[in-house]
Amino acid sequence: MTQIAALPDHAVISLSGEDRAGFLQGLVSNDVTQAAPGRAIWSALLTPQGRWLADFFILSDGTQLLLDCERSQADMIIQKLGRFKLRAKIVLALTDWHVGVAWGGAPCQGISAPDPRLPEAGFRILSPTPIKANATEAKWQAHRIALGLPDGSRDLEAERSLLLEAGFDELNGVSWSKGCYMGQELTARTRYRGLVKKRLLPVQGERALQPGKIFDGAQEVGEIRSVAGDRGLAFVRLDRLAGELTADGQRVTVQMPDWVKVKDAG
Repeated sequence: MTQIAALPDHAVISLSGEDRAGFLQGLVSNDVTQAAPGRAIWSALLTPQGRWLADFFILSDGTQLLLDCERSQADMIIQKLGRFKLRAKIVLALTDWHVGVAWGGAPCQGISAPDPRLPEAGFRILSPTPIKANATEAKWQAHRIALGLPDGSRDLEAERSLLLEAGFDELNGVSWSKGCYMGQELTARTRYRGLVKKRLLPVQGERALQPGKIFDGAQEVGEIRSVAGDRGLAFVRLDRLAGELTADGQRVTVQMPDWVKVKDAG
């Protein structure tokens, strides 16, 4: 059965105007030209130094691009993008649309597209009317965490996190063939020089987890970010994956997803 959950902590930004795709293309990590009705892309906005600021899904209704983003970041995203408008013929606006997700089957409401990260992630849904849900947001979060999928500022740190630490490469969040974009240099250097020393990975505890530090003995080696019961997503140093990891007085183990490609941390 298709499960559908509303995501009230997400909002929709519209980007209209004849220059919309070209304008966004030079600013975000993925190829905006691939967004089309029924096809979404997942992309990130970075600092000039290549650090994560925000990420969002980009959908299209054929006349405008629709950015599915964190509600708490919507104003910031509009402000940051607006600085680069110059003479571009675009209009940025925060809409009153609703965001939802569906997994286990396809939805039949609103504008939808498959989540481009993993088939198991299901579909993103954007709708001008409230999402008709039959599952809770908490159930979606548990599903997302089990798959190892990051969820914006729940899991990443603004102006600190690198895209490849959070799996944006494997999860189709970066285009390596498009032209330049803000923060591209560090992202490319991180990939080609193998500079990733930690990864955001699913972890499991012996009981309910809480966000907090992970230790190998007395040494801090990671941090738990978002949680759902005894599972969570955590940044963990790659050279300590086989260690005796503990958090909040309990042992935690890394649950490596099949899609993750981990190189030797060196």
